[in-house]
Amino acid sequence: MSTQNGNAVMIVEDLRVEVDGKEILTGVNLEIPTGRINAVMGPNGSGKSTLANTLMGNPRYVVTGGRILYRGEDITQALPDQRSLAGIFLASQYPVEIAGVTLINFLRQMVNAHRGDEMPLVEFRQMVNQKMDALGMDRAFATRYVNSGFSGGEKKRSEILQLAVLNPTLAILDETDSGLDIDALRTVSNGINQLLHPEMGVLLITHYTRIFNYIEPDSVHVMLDGAIVRSGGPELAHDLEEHGYDLIRSGAGAAAAPASD
Repeated sequence: MSTQNGNAVMIVEDLRVEVDGKEILTGVNLEIPTGRINAVMGPNGSGKSTLANTLMGNPRYVVTGGRILYRGEDITQALPDQRSLAGIFLASQYPVEIAGVTLINFLRQMVNAHRGDEMPLVEFRQMVNQKMDALGMDRAFATRYVNSGFSGGEKKRSEILQLAVLNPTLAILDETDSGLDIDALRTVSNGINQLLHPEMGVLLITHYTRIFNYIEPDSVHVMLDGAIVRSGGPELAHDLEEHGYDLIRSGAGAAAAPASD
């Protein structure tokens, strides 16, 4: 795969990853352009969340081959905080609870860490209020403890607010639609659509097509058995909805396409 695409915020080359000594990713190739939504789909156990965690630098996921290029630099061995400060954001499939820490204070620590200095409190609160208003969120939401007692939809909205505040260059959304009812899915999807801009690339990981009723991906990549075996446009998601993964699996070897946009 070429590494010369100036529009690519991240390029993944032949990525191989082990978890607890077992190989999960068997050679992933993927290119994520800026200003576009790339969806990765696959059944449970195909390696989607492993890919997300590896791109964010989770130390449990051991890279045994290949490399990860972010904005032209090799970050394969970079720590999670280094990747975050560089502009990579991961919305986790299972956001953790932080009892005793309000969301507003959590956001302030995040912002200050990324700025390298302390944003004036008044300026910070104005910024957060503007983001919450734009996302249609009650401002009182920010006074609650991080994810403590949150519903599934509230946890995902919390992560979209974090995404809005940090405004990263690469947003990795790991099954953001998981466990959401229709109203929550619509709210979260609208937030993602609002936040996408020409300098941000989005990697949307899911195994449901229903989120595509609200977010239209530019490219769809199918992951099976730890590798991306088919890439195409939004129509590929509709094929999966109609025929399932068995159709892809039966022809994966012969019909695999390069995993680039």
